[in-house]
Amino acid sequence: MTLSVIIPVHRGGEDFRNCLTALAATSCQPDEIIIVADGGMAGTPYPDPSLAAKIIETPKRSGPARARNVGAQQATGDILFFFDADVAIQPDTIQKVLAAFTAVPGLAALFGSYDDLPGKPNFLSQYRNLLHHHVHQAGKEDASTFWSGCGAIRREIFFEVGGLDEKRVDKIEDVELGYRLNKAGH
Repeated sequence: MTLSVIIPVHRGGEDFRNCLTALAATSCQPDEIIIVADGGMAGTPYPDPSLAAKIIETPKRSGPARARNVGAQQATGDILFFFDADVAIQPDTIQKVLAAFTAVPGLAALFGSYDDLPGKPNFLSQYRNLLHHHVHQAGKEDASTFWSGCGAIRREIFFEVGGLDEKRVDKIEDVELGYRLNKAGH
């Protein structure tokens, strides 16, 4: 089973550097890394060449749904693993994602949880991260939504349901994708 990491970014700064540093430190490297620079690389630091990332620049900013779809169209992995440019995955995250899809052959998609050690020291970040952590940990294991901030999906199923809806104005295109996955029996 192969895995493609897809990271949309727009003017990523220190958080994006942290994201890439965490990705480089994983115990199991992905088969490919695709960075979609939404609106180009202006203002975004280039990744270390040792990361061997493919960079796709869109001519104009179109939003994260479009950036993720563009990355998915270029990906070759069996599993598409999306995460945001401000997410620092744990060293064993990719290994856990692959293990879950291997252990449950019928698994269509999964998404991660915020951890209980938020990286930002300010009150609002601490509160929001811990709130999300609680919701993710207390929720049912079988979800009817999806979270592309740290979520993986089988490539063929992603395209079967039409990918992410780029026209959504409410910016919850990932949650809506989960509803479509659920409706399709996944």
